[in-house]
Amino acid sequence: MIFNQPTANKYDSWYATPKGAFIDKVESDAAFSLFKAEPGLMVLDAGCGTGNYSIKLTNLGCKVTGIDLSSAMLEIAREKAARLNLDIDFHCMDMTRLSFADNSFDAVFSMTAWEFIADSQQGFAELMRVVKPGGQLLIGMINSDSSWGEMYRERAQKEKDSVFHFAYTKKAQDLYTLNEDLLAGTADCLFVPPSAADQLYNPQEEAASRARGERPGFVVALWRKPQAG
Repeated sequence: MIFNQPTANKYDSWYATPKGAFIDKVESDAAFSLFKAEPGLMVLDAGCGTGNYSIKLTNLGCKVTGIDLSSAMLEIAREKAARLNLDIDFHCMDMTRLSFADNSFDAVFSMTAWEFIADSQQGFAELMRVVKPGGQLLIGMINSDSSWGEMYRERAQKEKDSVFHFAYTKKAQDLYTLNEDLLAGTADCLFVPPSAADQLYNPQEEAASRARGERPGFVVALWRKPQAG
């Protein structure tokens, strides 16, 4: 799915809402509980969109290359990076057909883009291909086996122009079993259901929803590529 200019222009406005800011925080916390971002780490942000995580990774000292299929999203990402005086290299590229050589990056980081990958095994193999031996690959996605997954499927059916109409639903287990031998850790979040009132998107309700047995709306997995030899 390639986001058009109107969709790209509206994308970041969601982060400015209390609900969007909370969801961004819990998803980021889950990702960085697994991913070790270190100064100088060369990271590929695969499916970078408007640069949300590219900026976060750069602020943590990483040297980031961001790729996305949407030139509209990348235009916004470049503008944001320039405004913040951040040196991030952005390219329009398909994350399942990378033009980078084998073992090009210390790590690959991909959040909220995996939902749009049709062939998970091909996509995983391609991302792992460009990770250096000993490096890390992180993928975070909506869990289809949750109230959030159900909501997105309903919207996909009702809204033919919705981005969710082009998504491929995947369960947490689908993510974790992409390569169980190299799996180094998992994390989950977004237990507050989409039906909750906006004021309930807070840490207390997140913990209470988890305790009630709500299934996580968002899941993250990290793999480590074996050392050479």
